[in-house]
Amino acid sequence: MVFCASFMALPALLSAQTEPSKYIGPGSCAATSCHGSVKPIAGSRILQNEYSIWIIQDKHSRAYQALTGDIGERMARILKLGAKAEERPKCLACHALNPPAEQRGRALEISEGVSCENCHGAASGWLGPHTTRAWAHEKSVALGMHDTRDVIHRTQKCLECHLGTKNKFVDHEMIAAGHPDLYFELDSFSAVMPRHWKSPREPEPGKPAEDAAWVGVREWGTGQAVQLRAAMERLAWRAKNERFDKKDVWPEYSELSCFACHHALGPAKESWRQEHGYIGRRPGDPAWNSSRYAVFRLLAKQIDSANAQELDRQVLVVSSEMGKLNPDRNAVAAAASAAAPLAQRFTERLAAMQYDQALTLRMLQRISDDAENIALADERAAEQAAMAMDSLYIAYSKDAKPANAAEVRAAINALFQQLENPSSYNADQFAVALRKIRPML
Repeated sequence: MVFCASFMALPALLSAQTEPSKYIGPGSCAATSCHGSVKPIAGSRILQNEYSIWIIQDKHSRAYQALTGDIGERMARILKLGAKAEERPKCLACHALNPPAEQRGRALEISEGVSCENCHGAASGWLGPHTTRAWAHEKSVALGMHDTRDVIHRTQKCLECHLGTKNKFVDHEMIAAGHPDLYFELDSFSAVMPRHWKSPREPEPGKPAEDAAWVGVREWGTGQAVQLRAAMERLAWRAKNERFDKKDVWPEYSELSCFACHHALGPAKESWRQEHGYIGRRPGDPAWNSSRYAVFRLLAKQIDSANAQELDRQVLVVSSEMGKLNPDRNAVAAAASAAAPLAQRFTERLAAMQYDQALTLRMLQRISDDAENIALADERAAEQAAMAMDSLYIAYSKDAKPANAAEVRAAINALFQQLENPSSYNADQFAVALRKIRPML
């Protein structure tokens, strides 16, 4: 294999310098000696069964099928797409590998869903060279590979679909038609995917790049910061009407808390929302979805209190303005645009810093201590707290090996159970369950 790859490398490299990169499909990665082994290969710095994990276990491989089912067909009718969902670029942008014709190196099967090149980039320039011995990863990146080793860049790639860009996004119209609301947390989503890469990464076989216990904490913290920055940028371009189709929709309701309106109704005396009131907004005006900040702000204060205060100030403007029936577009765009670079500072710091048991334990404690504020923010904020507690405690227990780990795990699992039916979410009950974990830590 090494001989063949070496033979392929030079012409491929010369060609890549003169031709634009093209997409060639996941089959190019599927050989058993490359990424298609049925089990991990011993003595390799990569698993070499990445394709097998993707095709069998990863929901991304079945993303296209979501368009062809009953819900996909119904959405197409409601949205008046004029064609089946699986035929519309608007849908295929996130549910398949669907590049323009001029970027296709061979015929692609869009039914294969979200495949290798959606995340790793068009492979024609680096496919052959990257299999050669001592080939540097940086050379592949120079030839068009997306640098998914970089946790910031990896999160950005995920968020292109799991949060959206000017050219592909989920809005309130799509949600009303049946598309799920978007939420994201890098470490939890990677675990559920499941990961098809070694974690931590191994520059050489058997030599991890960092302590395995803290990889998840780095991914959680950095992912939170990247997500907040991207959310602020999205809010800014929506306020300025910079979406690709130029439909002028404001306020865009998908930026608000879905469950402020969509929740189970019962007797007024049993309403926890009415009991707590509507702090900072007029009753009846839906709240901004603060889930991408409600938990992260606690980490920001631990890392850099001065920048955290300024970030808090800008996000408060966003929250206050978006909590009005008719938010001022200019005020929202200005505050969101000011918050984005502040979040980026935290992103860079969190990606590069060292993590340890003490910081992880402090975050577990701070999140539990802030149970009421998080719970009242809305169900999505509670969801972020549950995923954070899960990720952080997995890392902490690996290192500290606490005697009551089973008890704490059961308490964290109980948080997720309260989120199974979002419309019947109860903030008071969630806060009690989250606070219950504090004395166990």
